[in-house]
Amino acid sequence: MGNNEAEKTKYEIALEKHNTATSDKEVKEKVAQLIETKVVENNTPEVKKLLFNCIDLTTLNSTDSVESVIAFTEKVNQFEAEFPDLKNVAAICVYPNFAKTVYDTLEVENVNIACVSAGFPSSQTFIEIKVAETNLAILDGADEIDIVISIGTFLSGDYETLCEEIQEIKAVCKEKHLKVILETGALETAANIKKASILSIYSGADFIKTSTGKMQSAATPEAAWVMCQTIKEYYDETGIKIGFKPAGGINTVQDALVYYTIVKEILGEEWLHNELFRLGTSRLANLLLSDIKGEELKFF
Repeated sequence: MGNNEAEKTKYEIALEKHNTATSDKEVKEKVAQLIETKVVENNTPEVKKLLFNCIDLTTLNSTDSVESVIAFTEKVNQFEAEFPDLKNVAAICVYPNFAKTVYDTLEVENVNIACVSAGFPSSQTFIEIKVAETNLAILDGADEIDIVISIGTFLSGDYETLCEEIQEIKAVCKEKHLKVILETGALETAANIKKASILSIYSGADFIKTSTGKMQSAATPEAAWVMCQTIKEYYDETGIKIGFKPAGGINTVQDALVYYTIVKEILGEEWLHNELFRLGTSRLANLLLSDIKGEELKFF
């Protein structure tokens, strides 16, 4: 019992180090001002090329098959020959049962294999299943694991269970990157997003990510602002850099520029590369490619 008390205190201490009374109204105003004044200067070919290199090219469909995932991966293999002047996407993101398919098909360097895991997208399964699924994905070649926090557990205030789950999964990942999805649309308030960000980071997240893309309310600039502020506070306190990944609802080049601008203004130039900044999307790849090349392209 004493050990549990000590653990609980640890989570409370983590939250107390930060101001979690974040005002939704204040966040909305700051984001609106940022978008109005700063995004336009980032609307350049160089930024768009960097954004392309930060994409986690994603296929998470019920209709995915070995054949479709091979074809998807082959497009990434062919990219460098077709567009030698551009850097490839950062990663291919698939369900864990397709990790080996991507691993066996992928021929290019500097493109990682990311897998959604641990009961994605609802996170509603046994911790033993979450750990096993994560372990199997890594054994099959995954470089990165994307998991969803236990949202119901968070909303009911059971931070101990929430954090211990993340810690257990991170222990399986070891040096592989763990991206923790907050599903910010379900958290609703800036204060909740701030708390979930803090708890995820202190539990071992290498990245924090906005959304699964499977809920109606996906990534928003407001959620991104809160998450990036939390990453900055943690960096200022510890010197440790945590990555940021918006995902879900990134439908236009303008959307991507907004997230780039938020990262640049809050976290700075040091975060503007694919080791610390990712965009979870498939739709955006063709849109960015078309914008960069000045003609409509449907390569992916």
